[in-house]
Amino acid sequence: MTKHKGFPGRLPSTDYQFTIRRPSKIGATPLVARERYADRRPADRRADAGFMEALWDYFGDQPFERGNLDAGRLSWLFGREVIAAEDPFDPESYEAMLVIDVTRASVSFPDVFER
Repeated sequence: MTKHKGFPGRLPSTDYQFTIRRPSKIGATPLVARERYADRRPADRRADAGFMEALWDYFGDQPFERGNLDAGRLSWLFGREVIAAEDPFDPESYEAMLVIDVTRASVSFPDVFER
């Protein structure tokens, strides 16, 4: 499992996790597209925006390996702002390649891309 050195481990001053420390003994948690409903808590929305900002700052528009990025946090963006960068895509692999869909991400998180 690739560890992304320098990537923030969590949203500052919260318990919203962005990375994991070690691979699971039973395999990677599968990535699934989770539905983000309009009534989500503001803290959850800040965590999504903070994670997208960290992804953009660290990887930009280049493909990246899933590695030690948290599957739960990725799943809130997967299938929309973060998409598979390879075909076939294995959602249960730490080596799976992903990429930010800049067009969709800039609509969903305009503050991240307007800097």
